[in-house]
Amino acid sequence: MARIREGKKGYVVTPNSEIVYMARSDEHLKKLLNAAALVLPDGIGVIHAAKILKKPLTEKVAGIEFATSLMEAMAKEGRSIFLFGAKPGIAEKAAENLKQKYPGLIVTGCRDGYFKDDAEAVRDINAAGHSDVILVCLGAPKQEIFMEQHLDELNGTMLCGLGGSLDVYAGVVERAPDFYVRHGLEWFYRLKKEPWRAKRMTALPKFLLTVMKSKVTGEDK
Repeated sequence: MARIREGKKGYVVTPNSEIVYMARSDEHLKKLLNAAALVLPDGIGVIHAAKILKKPLTEKVAGIEFATSLMEAMAKEGRSIFLFGAKPGIAEKAAENLKQKYPGLIVTGCRDGYFKDDAEAVRDINAAGHSDVILVCLGAPKQEIFMEQHLDELNGTMLCGLGGSLDVYAGVVERAPDFYVRHGLEWFYRLKKEPWRAKRMTALPKFLLTVMKSKVTGEDK
C-alpha cells in the first residue's frame, strides 16, 4: 500500500514453477520478472526449489490471496481498481461481486482480455481515468510482458498480474478447498478439475529436476 499511497508506479508478478522454468531459457522474461516491484512465489514448486538451493522463502503467496488482502486495504481508503482480462462479461461480474464485498472499493472500469493489439487495450484502460491498481489477468507470460511494456503509458499506479483470478472473483471458477491449499496441493485439485492442464503440469517435475541439477553443478541462477 505504501507504493500506492506515494504514487510509485510498478508491477507485481506471481510466478509459479512453470513461469520460472520458462524464464531460465527466456532472457527477456527473466529480466522483466527481476524488474518487478514485488515478486511473490505462487507455487509449492518454487518454495521447494528455494529450499534445495538453500535460499529458503518463508511461504507460498498465492496471487489471489495477495490481491484479496490488497483490495481489503484499498476499500478502507476508498482506492480505485480497474479489472482487465478473462472472457467477455467475466470482469463485469467480478466487479459486481467485489463492490458488494468491499463497499469502499472503487471499480473504475472493466475490459476483457480479447483485443487485436496492445494499443487498443491500453486506450480502453486509460479511458476509465486513473486507477490506483490495474489487475492484469491475461495468463502468463502474456500478462507479465504486457505490464512491463506498458507500465509507463498506462494510467495506473500498480499493475498486478493475476492469471485466472477474475474467474474466481466472478464466481465461475471455484478455488481449491483449504485442505489442498494448506498442503501445497492446489495444483493437483486444478488438474482433477481441468485434466487438459496435464501437459502444462509437467513443467513442475522438469523444473525441480533442473534445480537439483543446478545445485549439483553449481550453476543455479
